[in-house]
Formats: sequence, C-alpha cells, structure tokens
Amino acid sequence: MKETRVITRRDFLRGTAGVALTVAFHSGISATAQAKQKAKVVLIRNAEVLTVGGKVHGEILGQMLDEALRALLVEKEPAQAWRKLFKASDIVGIKSNVWYNMPTPKELEGALQRRLMEVGIPEKNIGIGDRRVLSNPIFLNSTALINARPVRTHHWSGIGGCIKNYITFVSNWSDYHGEACSDLGKIWTYPLVQGKTRLNILSALQPQFYGRGAHFFDRRYVWPYKGLIVGTDPVAVDAVGARLLQVKRTAYFGEDRPLDVPPIHITVADKKYHLGVSDLNRIDLIKLGWREEVLI
Repeated sequence: MKETRVITRRDFLRGTAGVALTVAFHSGISATAQAKQKAKVVLIRNAEVLTVGGKVHGEILGQMLDEALRALLVEKEPAQAWRKLFKASDIVGIKSNVWYNMPTPKELEGALQRRLMEVGIPEKNIGIGDRRVLSNPIFLNSTALINARPVRTHHWSGIGGCIKNYITFVSNWSDYHGEACSDLGKIWTYPLVQGKTRLNILSALQPQFYGRGAHFFDRRYVWPYKGLIVGTDPVAVDAVGARLLQVKRTAYFGEDRPLDVPPIHITVADKKYHLGVSDLNRIDLIKLGWREEVLI
C-alpha cells in the first residue's frame, strides 16, 4: 500500500514544473511556442445575486451570465454572443453537478436552458444532467456541451472544477483517482465529449474554500462570493477557480493551508492533453461588477 501524506504547496510547484518541462520536451512543442498561447476568462460578481438566506436571485444571475458572455466574446448584445457559440440546429447537453451539499444552482441551469431556447434550439434538444449522462440520449447525440458546476475543494483532485466535472462521462471513475486525479484531462479526449464544449462556468456564488476528507462539507468554509467564472477554456477557468480558493484560504487562516492534494490535474490538462492554459500569467482575467473583497 502506498503511503499517503499531505502534499505541500512546495511539492505542488516542484511537481507541476517537472510535468511542464517533461511534456514540452517529449511533445516536440517548444516552451517558447507554448508560452505564446493565451486564454480569456471573465469573473463577474453582483452583491445582490444572493438573498440574506443564501437563495439565488435568478433574474440577476441571468443578467450576470449575459454580461459575462458579452464581454468574453466581445459582442455589444448578449444575444449576439449566445449565437456566436450555438445555433438552432444544435443538440446541447448542459453538464451540471448534483453533489447534494453543493449542486449546480437550479437558477443557473434554468438560465442556460432559456438562453439556448432563445437562440432557437427546441427544448427537446436540450438536456441537463450529471450522473446519468451515459444513458441520456441528448448527451449521447449532442453536438455541443455546456459545463456548469460550483467550485469547491475536493478530496481526490484538490478542487472540484470544470475538468473534474466530466468524470461522469466514463463509467470507471476510480481509474481516474490515482496520482491526485492527474489524468482527468484524458476524459476530454474521448469522442463523446471531444471538441464539443462551447462554454465552461464555475459557479462561485458560494464556494467551499477548505476541506479535508472525502465528501467533506462544512458551512464554516463556505462564503458568499457572489460570482461566476466564465470562459471557453476549461483549464483557464479552473486555474482561476483554484487561485480564488487558495487566496481565500490564506485570508481566512492567516497562512497557506494546503489541500490534501494539489490540483495538479489542471496543469496536466494543459501540458499533456493541451486542453487549455493553466498559467495564470497567460490568462487575461476580465473582472466585472462588484469589487468588494474580489481577492484575485
């Protein structure tokens, strides 16, 4: 049996640097060429999107989503931005997350479905699912996917983000839990999902920034950040989400508290599977809306 231990931030930085150099060497792509790649991510917040009791204000959330997409795709009108990503003939699966402590907000699922229908996609060609996507005809026949889930700490992968959210597209989940879930990016290369994801959204309305152990949930470590992190690049979106959780942990504890495992799958998804950009220095982060305690 392998010995398990908490991996420190120093271990994380050392390990990801090694992965980056090794993959760059064997892939035939120079480090200079890889460094030229950039990504854009939108962080939008609204102080009124949650009630005092934590209920989501659906109309405000829809407006946040529209504004984020407009900025992401550089369009004057939200409708133009949505039509830039989807067409009326598409069959779209909205990949949500049903973890009972922090599911994808129903208001976010509803807003996405409405926007797709406004593009002209019939309701019968839109599906919302998580655990049963492998038996859902919409997902099996999809031409496009939207990836939407809350961002939180995760026992096996460091953080639960967009890359991790596609684990239900395979039946053998445990095969992807080794080495800090480093090979999660491989799932994105399979025909069922490869090249289909048009939009990635991390709900940062009420993220969980700290946790230890499988299925850990503690409201002490959940805070009303009232944001969405949006992009077409899942790796860049996750990198921003991971950074947010790290900064919040440091602010809360007064020191850097490591996770059980570092989220190295984000770097591997970039360097090995070429799914996007993991280097924060190469991510253009556009911040919109409420700026109080934005943190990043």
